[in-house]
Amino acid sequence: MKRITFYALVFLISFSVNPVEAQEKNTSEKIEILEKKREAIISEEKKALKKDVELINLRYEKKEIDWEEAEKLKSEAAKKHAKNIKDRTAALDRQLAELKQEDSGGTNWEDEHEDEDDDWYHKSRYSRTTTHLVLAAGFNNALLDGQSLNDSDFKAGGSRFFEIGLAWRTRVFERSNWLRFRYGFSFQFNGLKPTDNRYFVQTGELVQLQEYPLDLEKSKFRMDNLVFPVHFEFGPSEKIESERSVWFSTRNKIKVGLGGYAGFNLGERQKLRFEEEGENVKKKLKGDHNTNDFIYGLSGYLGWGAAALYVKYDLNPIFDDPNPELNNVSIGLRFDVN
Repeated sequence: MKRITFYALVFLISFSVNPVEAQEKNTSEKIEILEKKREAIISEEKKALKKDVELINLRYEKKEIDWEEAEKLKSEAAKKHAKNIKDRTAALDRQLAELKQEDSGGTNWEDEHEDEDDDWYHKSRYSRTTTHLVLAAGFNNALLDGQSLNDSDFKAGGSRFFEIGLAWRTRVFERSNWLRFRYGFSFQFNGLKPTDNRYFVQTGELVQLQEYPLDLEKSKFRMDNLVFPVHFEFGPSEKIESERSVWFSTRNKIKVGLGGYAGFNLGERQKLRFEEEGENVKKKLKGDHNTNDFIYGLSGYLGWGAAALYVKYDLNPIFDDPNPELNNVSIGLRFDVN
């Protein structure tokens, strides 16, 4: 009777415990233990790297080493501790790879995570490129060769321009920010308001200002351009450093930008508003007005932080031959929005 009871108990145990499930549970536990060991090694090496960086920074603050030497030592320290991680986790990685392949039957874990460790120290700590929204607005005018603003055919206060675009700023040197290269694209809207009740009249290829027969409440000529500005920007900046990255801030710093732009004329239009027989009349006159299709010019800015005084001058004449060379000029404020 006792022997029968013993065999019955063994039979019940064999059904209550699934050996496959027990093996899977055991594999998962092993993987979890190995991953924790791996994470502990990485955490230990990163703390050691942080301590090394702090000591290097202390030497730099005491002027025992210069900035270039400090950065070189930090880079070497980062590579040393990354190599330590690889060496110390190599055996764990092999075990994990075997266990995970056994567990999933698919992914090669070691290959999947190898690049991740490499990226930890190979990736540059220096953020070199930033993106900005560019907004600019101000006064616009157009001048003949040798003509001054006092002699201009356009209202100084009423003629305005507006610009909106995107710009990328990249440091020319990897570890210094005194020289930056700026490039991008912008939409420019240049408006001109003629003086003395005049508007543009096209006769063949010739475009001239003529007096309108009625009193004009508004006479405005606008030219829309798509341009690609390029500037070299100079000025001081503040170096900001964290464990994983280094960047430079120009907040509350003076900056100077010199460069130019080139692009295309997207179109132009002329708006007239006047009163006729007691009614307000608005006219929109569209046409090419024999304007230049290719736009190019010089531009520059002088600013503090995000705001700057902005000047641009079109080297191309507004109207093509046989018209006199009338060049657009603008001055206003420019804002770089992060």
